[in-house]
Amino acid sequence: MTDKSRYDAASLPDLLPIYYKKLFPYGLYYRWLNYGGVPKSYFTNREFSFTLKDDVYIRYQSFADQQEMEKEIQKKCPYKIDIGAVFSHKPKDHKTVKAAAFQAQEKELVFDIDMTDYDDVRNCCSGADICEKCWPLMQIAVKILDRALEEDFGFEHRLWVYSGRRGVHCWVCDETARKLSQTGRTAVAEYLSLVRGGEHQNKKVSLDFPSLHPFISHSLEIVKARFDDYAVKRQDFLGDEEKQKKVLSLITDEKIRNQLEDNFQKEFHDGVSKTAWPVMKKWINDNKNNTPSNKGTKYIVEEIMLQYCYPRLDVNVSKGVNHLLKSPFCVHPKTGRVCVPFDPKKVDDFDPMAVPMISEILEELNSVEKEDSNKKTKEFNKTSLKDCIHVFERFVKKLEETWKGKGRLIEQSDMTMEF
Repeated sequence: MTDKSRYDAASLPDLLPIYYKKLFPYGLYYRWLNYGGVPKSYFTNREFSFTLKDDVYIRYQSFADQQEMEKEIQKKCPYKIDIGAVFSHKPKDHKTVKAAAFQAQEKELVFDIDMTDYDDVRNCCSGADICEKCWPLMQIAVKILDRALEEDFGFEHRLWVYSGRRGVHCWVCDETARKLSQTGRTAVAEYLSLVRGGEHQNKKVSLDFPSLHPFISHSLEIVKARFDDYAVKRQDFLGDEEKQKKVLSLITDEKIRNQLEDNFQKEFHDGVSKTAWPVMKKWINDNKNNTPSNKGTKYIVEEIMLQYCYPRLDVNVSKGVNHLLKSPFCVHPKTGRVCVPFDPKKVDDFDPMAVPMISEILEELNSVEKEDSNKKTKEFNKTSLKDCIHVFERFVKKLEETWKGKGRLIEQSDMTMEF
């Protein structure tokens, strides 16, 4: 994981007009959100919100077509674009419509995973900071959620996007997902949630089941394959007495907890945590059936692993039809990094520190244009944004395949190919 050159936030007002004019992939973006043009109001009734310089926030933007969207984005140069629901009426006309009649009708099923929600189980960073020691948490989250969305729910069209700073977003774009009610979205989010309780609740994972649900078993396979590298090697999660007590506090059986605490005091000291975990696991598995009541002891090891590694969802983002979420291809104003799509099947190869910054891609474009004046080459293809846009293009084309033969893809003129 490599960090690139520093970014100067003060330069953003000068860089955004060029980025929005030359590099934002309007054509693909419109093709995605137009969903084949059926119904015709699907794009025109979509809410966009803009956050401008100095935190000026404008909600209920909507556009008649790609050209109007392009014109407004280039005119306002938003620091952030959020995408909302498809409403019963054009959002820009919401003040002329009775409140009861202005209703959010459809939206992609979305997920938001933010590294700040893992602050109680990572030792390297806190808040908005990320590094190579904690980024595996995002890789694990993507693997667990993407597998479940595909295999357990049958959703085919999942757009994964790096947030530009400290997390990832997923847009599930299947028609069945977009039409889900709030109750349906809540059911999916609850199914995927295992870590429960706020910052004041210590033990957040409880597996009080006679046998594990297949979803939990599949998730554990993914966690187990990465736990030693992440928790033991990178986080050193049993590395000192304070960390050991934190782990032991997750064990509700007092007898097992006290015996393990004695073992730590006798056998393990600072610096030998890499041997402590396998010994601790073995000891728990050998002794958990020897307690007077087996309640709360069957899955001690699994609960610890899930507490430290399982995805922490902001379920409120997923539940609401009318919840706004940051758009792909925004530029994060604090880091300068573009919010780029990535391939979930190759998430292990995705390096957030190598995601292109707006300053870098504009420098790349400038230097290439001086040498190469070929107007036929798309401008993004001249920059390190190229691979990310190709991921997006493959996603959009796969989505479009589902509309063919259904009266969709109407009026898909050449202008939609202009990125």
